[in-house]
Amino acid sequence: MISREKVIRMLEDIAVWLELAGENPFKSRAYSNAARSLEKTDADLTRLVQTGAIYKIDGIGEAIGKKLTELVETGRLEYYEKLKASIPPGHLDLLKIGGLGPRKISALHRTLGITTVGELEYACLENRLLDLKGFGRKTQDNLLIGIARFKKYAQRHLWDEVAGQAEELRGFLLALPEAAAASLAGSLRRGYETIKDIDLIAASMQPQKLGCAFARYGRTAAVVAQGDTKVSITLDSGVNADLRIVAPDQFPYALHHFTGSREHNTALRGRAKEQGLRMNEYGLFRGDENIVCRSEADIFAALGLAYIAPELRENRGEIEAAEKGALPRLVEENDIRGIFHVHTNYSDGTAGLEEIALAARQRGWQYIGVSDHSRSAFYAHGLSVEAVERQHAEIDRLNATLAPFHIFKGIESDIGPDGGLDYEEDVLARFDFVIAAVHSGFGMPEARMTNRIIKALANPFTVMLAHPTGRLLLSREPYAVDMHRIIETAAERGKALELNANPHRLDLDWRQCLSAVQRGVKIAVNPDAHAAEGLEHFRLGVKIARKGWVTKDDCLNCLDLEAMKRYLGVGRSKK
Repeated sequence: MISREKVIRMLEDIAVWLELAGENPFKSRAYSNAARSLEKTDADLTRLVQTGAIYKIDGIGEAIGKKLTELVETGRLEYYEKLKASIPPGHLDLLKIGGLGPRKISALHRTLGITTVGELEYACLENRLLDLKGFGRKTQDNLLIGIARFKKYAQRHLWDEVAGQAEELRGFLLALPEAAAASLAGSLRRGYETIKDIDLIAASMQPQKLGCAFARYGRTAAVVAQGDTKVSITLDSGVNADLRIVAPDQFPYALHHFTGSREHNTALRGRAKEQGLRMNEYGLFRGDENIVCRSEADIFAALGLAYIAPELRENRGEIEAAEKGALPRLVEENDIRGIFHVHTNYSDGTAGLEEIALAARQRGWQYIGVSDHSRSAFYAHGLSVEAVERQHAEIDRLNATLAPFHIFKGIESDIGPDGGLDYEEDVLARFDFVIAAVHSGFGMPEARMTNRIIKALANPFTVMLAHPTGRLLLSREPYAVDMHRIIETAAERGKALELNANPHRLDLDWRQCLSAVQRGVKIAVNPDAHAAEGLEHFRLGVKIARKGWVTKDDCLNCLDLEAMKRYLGVGRSKK
């Protein structure tokens, strides 16, 4: 027997879901009114249905009455189940964000195609709600606050959201007199895209005292567990942090072990066993003798291996390469000479051209590639041909005053459903570079999406492909696309693939970077910045590139200014 309370909740759900689906508001209100009427009566719901008295209750007509009868007699309602299945799952999460009701969610879905919290956050960060009817700056700012609260207790977190908190924790530990050493570990140290919790390793001769101090950390919301060598806390941000405490002479072994990954550790323990050794978090043993290793490099050396950077420890060939001395010299932050894929206030960015250029020059970069949205991206104030002309004139003026720093003229051109780019050829020819990007039609079948992108890569004006799979971490899955064919086409056509460094994207996936560089494809580490501070995303991009085995030679951004001009063919026809 179904309870009256459950029936009322189901009617309320239907009312909300109808609004989410954009149905007539009177239809939604009818279910809401029916729920209120049932709340006001003390009569037995089963008896009301059996006697037909259900239709005498205010607000319950034939349609709703039949549904209540089905519910009471069968315990389920087909209409309810079908309606729930028709609502994007992410919309139910969006309802949990303060200030965002069904009508606004429906409007966001209708105008911007937003279906998840992550997509909404990304749209807010790109200022796409500013001119949307019923929204504006204040609403957008409040939604970002609400999104932050919603994400506070999410099971996984973006790397960028956790890294700062983790570094603060590490600094706190290092400042304690009981700590001889402290380091980040786990997936955060390896540069994994999303993080479940913060792992830290500390060396101390006073583990209990250090553990107590860690538990009293100023941002601790709760102590989950506290023992002699392990303390787990929940921070006020909702992120969990685990501290392992070992003796100073055990620190290198523990750091390696708890950095992981599990697959890398398993493979390395297998190698140790083949050499008659035993390996765990406390040491590297030959019988009862612990081989003295003062660093992780010593551990690898004892196993006949070159040092393996944390980013590579995923058991994807790094151990075999280390044995042969064939590990690549991974790209580093100071190898970067300039950045592409930067938006300004000509489209949906918040900073002007000069502000962005000065911020880039202050970082020591030699150039920046501005690429605002093309005209098809109406939601992002895509540039008309006249706006392109105005921007290019301003770039010419700035290049004259900021030299030798240089601004390259670019555009993030939408790839149409048929694979064509925005603008006519005479307009495309005015840009120094074109970043081709998919921003719509994510539901295409794989073959059609793949052919669409391949056609865009074949366009002589395309220099690089932006965020190749369209994913948004923790919110939107990649669209269906054959990345093997995309990588092959990029290699054949001499096109670069972007590693979009925005922490919501990190797309190209690091797992596909290795395949790309093995085919000679250049990787462009781009911040997709919409404000001056967004340039900072390049750091995470470099870390992910390292995880993808990208070297300085593989990274397009490592070309100096003159080499980049030659690469882009600045001053030459691109046809």
